[in-house]
Amino acid sequence: MLTTLLGGRAFAEKTGSGPTQVVALHGWARTRADWAPVLAGTDALALDLPGHGATPEPDAAWGAAEYADFVIEVLETLDRPVLAGHSFGGRVAITVAAKRPDLVRGVVLTGVPLLRKQPTGGGRKPALGYRVVRALHQRGLVGDDRMEQLRRKHGSADYANARGVMREILVKLVNEDYREELLAVAGHGVPVAMVWGEHDTAAPVPMAREALDLLGEVATLTVVPGSAHLLDAALVAELQQAIAVLRESEPTQTAAVTDPSTPEEER
Repeated sequence: MLTTLLGGRAFAEKTGSGPTQVVALHGWARTRADWAPVLAGTDALALDLPGHGATPEPDAAWGAAEYADFVIEVLETLDRPVLAGHSFGGRVAITVAAKRPDLVRGVVLTGVPLLRKQPTGGGRKPALGYRVVRALHQRGLVGDDRMEQLRRKHGSADYANARGVMREILVKLVNEDYREELLAVAGHGVPVAMVWGEHDTAAPVPMAREALDLLGEVATLTVVPGSAHLLDAALVAELQQAIAVLRESEPTQTAAVTDPSTPEEER
């Protein structure tokens, strides 16, 4: 059942009739519908994150931190559900757990680009022709339409399909790295179940193993043979199992994290 949250600022699919035990966050350019097979028969909310599905886009270029603040508003109305995130949604989920570990019972991640590749040798440069036209565009010698054509040609499919503020958000997100958030979650003791497709190219297994090392004893990693990035039947089954285990676990005794920049009288 489609339901509104936060006074109409957010939309989500509500499953089950009891108190919400799971909140699920979808990937980039996806919607709450991706989580339907995983959450069937569960008391859960699958959110449409801002700019996706039925939820309006933000009015500024958000990063994972701003998306996390949005999700935190939802979680503050619930009783420590399991927070699950796929891909982009996982970026948000790990940021939520780092900022407000007291709001989640545990975190389930799948196919999340948690760590940026460290550049070597200066990294790969765009094609020479693109760089020339970009320079001419910056000098007002090439029009916006021509520049947009080249951006669409040379950018990823996600970049080409994004418009306006959503393109700005995408660029911001893909340049983020979550090492600090992973270490914070480990320090808070929040349990994390990582469920990964063996052939995921958007978030490869070696990167997941590096993230697992940063999380340490609070995390587990299950690699699903034959699966890739999207939620196929095998991933769905493993995700259901991971969620069930965390739902039955005892919540960690974690206090809310206070922003050290907040004046004492405002805390």
